[in-house]
Amino acid sequence: MAKFSVAYTKTMKHEGGYVNDKVDVGGETYAGISRVYHKNWGGWEIIDDLKKKSDFPKNLSGHVILQRMMAVFYKQHFWDVNRLDEVRSQAVAEEMFDTGVNMGVRRAASFLQEGLNYLNRNEQMYKNLVVDGFIGPLTLRVLDIILRSGDEEILLKIMNVLQGMHYLNFIKQSPIQERFARGWFSRVSL
Repeated sequence: MAKFSVAYTKTMKHEGGYVNDKVDVGGETYAGISRVYHKNWGGWEIIDDLKKKSDFPKNLSGHVILQRMMAVFYKQHFWDVNRLDEVRSQAVAEEMFDTGVNMGVRRAASFLQEGLNYLNRNEQMYKNLVVDGFIGPLTLRVLDIILRSGDEEILLKIMNVLQGMHYLNFIKQSPIQERFARGWFSRVSL
């Protein structure tokens, strides 16, 4: 079964530190946690206190309680929601986790479900999944079928293509977001 700690370590390399970019729709962000989208996260209280110190934002990474709160937050909001402890592939779980952090857990689940449907040989292997963005027992069973069939690598490629297409469409809709393209596409591993 997939391990959260391994996925968390990899994803945190992409998330960086403290940023308050006026162009970023997420606004003020610490290690990928957006204040706009997660205003009730308890870590913001600690960050606001640490802002008063002269060594801000360097002092954030050494704050043990804040770092623990981040890990708990990520596990609860981006790992557990998509039942990634039940995924038998570390690579698929890592892809789902990282995509969920960057684009939302429902989108990550939808990419998995779409990918599973594309590998279904026109419903010869199983009935197509409803792409609803929720990981339930049926999605996990179908994922196991694909993993046993040896199609893990192609599933990951499909999920990455869907991720890349989403980035391109987002940039087309909001060209100012193009400045984030290099960072976003560094997360797409083909």
